[in-house]
Amino acid sequence: MIPMTLNKIAQVVGANMYDVRDQRALVTAPAAVDSREVVPGGLFAATVGTRVDGHDYAAGAIAAGAVAALTLRPAGAPALVVQDVQLALGLLARHLLEHISPTVIGLTGSVGKTTTKDLLAQILERHAATVATDRSFNNELGLPLTVLRADAATRYLVLEMGAGRKGDLTYLTGIAPPQVGLVLNVGTAHLERMGTGPADVAEAKGELVEALPADGFALLNADDPYVLGMAGRTRAQILLYGRSPQARVRAEDVRMGDRARTAFELVTPSGRAPVELDLIGEHQVSNALAAAAVATALGLDATEIADGLNAARRRSAGRLEITERPDGITIVNDAYNANPESMRAGLRAAKALAGTRRTVAVLGAMGQQADTSRARHTEIGRLVADLRFDALITVGTGDPLAMAEAAKSPNLGVAVHTAEDAAQALKLATALLEPGDVVFIKASSEIGLGACARALAGA
Repeated sequence: MIPMTLNKIAQVVGANMYDVRDQRALVTAPAAVDSREVVPGGLFAATVGTRVDGHDYAAGAIAAGAVAALTLRPAGAPALVVQDVQLALGLLARHLLEHISPTVIGLTGSVGKTTTKDLLAQILERHAATVATDRSFNNELGLPLTVLRADAATRYLVLEMGAGRKGDLTYLTGIAPPQVGLVLNVGTAHLERMGTGPADVAEAKGELVEALPADGFALLNADDPYVLGMAGRTRAQILLYGRSPQARVRAEDVRMGDRARTAFELVTPSGRAPVELDLIGEHQVSNALAAAAVATALGLDATEIADGLNAARRRSAGRLEITERPDGITIVNDAYNANPESMRAGLRAAKALAGTRRTVAVLGAMGQQADTSRARHTEIGRLVADLRFDALITVGTGDPLAMAEAAKSPNLGVAVHTAEDAAQALKLATALLEPGDVVFIKASSEIGLGACARALAGA
């Protein structure tokens, strides 16, 4: 955040000031929507959710060091009152970017955004000051909060951009116009709100490349036909990545290493270099290549990119997060969120990690699958059986029960159990697990299996 007076911020966002003693007081630190994350010199944004009203925490945020609160109404504390807090944060973020000059990198896709963002940040920050999206703060609130962490020293601004519906990426790129745009893939995440099929998802995701300038770069996945189809929607220079021979940034000699870690030969226009990822699952190759494509567009050579990938570690919780218990049980917490693509990738990664060890899956519903939901859950149940998991616990009624039924293959011997909720799933898993087991846990975030995974990891 570049230092700005309260008076200047009020002018930028169109705010009226209440209970402000000094209009020239400087905001010198980023904004926060959680009063527990306020830092001295920052700005507290009071948002209203279904369960929590941020206005109730404004005074506490000021006591914690915030200079003022951005609010919808007077809140008994120094406040900049606006009609729309979310819109105001976007205006402030756009104003900040007009006064600093980082290279803005936007990335989107149905799966893999957060892991790719974490890998890319770890490549770039070895070379220059880099600010990247925290956790999965990739929506209309999270993106401006990320931008407001940047300052005059920031060279690279890596922005994960989520799209729940058409128009979302147009809005986000309006706040932070990217010079570099990366599209990972087109899947079925948010299908319920985007349309009837992957073509509708592709239409929404392609808004990112439409926002790129003629002197920018569009990094497109050569292995995904829907992403390749976006080439005609951008003025920017196109760089293809993937495992396809036509990709200029690609992987050769892909192999599974120790404990399901993947290794490959990275090939870029600048040369070749060996990569050994510290992340489980072969699907991580695509995420690594996506990050490598961005770094290539920014001028890094193959060796520099490989060094960054080799040193990279998992940064975000709940995404193939591995905990080894003293009794030899391995917990694979992938419960941050779920869709069919990430569910398949996670199940395969956990099975590869297990090798000959006993495997247990604890799976809940995958949200926003529209009319295809029951069929998608049935497919996952069949995959659990085909991969020869030893046991499956499904969580919830409806579609998870379809998953359970599909896994009951008489020839493959999956022991299938059903739980009504996460608490019951925890009890079932605790009773079922044996020393040496590998347990994989995944569902859409609203199911609450993250707490189940953490409890099992701490047992």
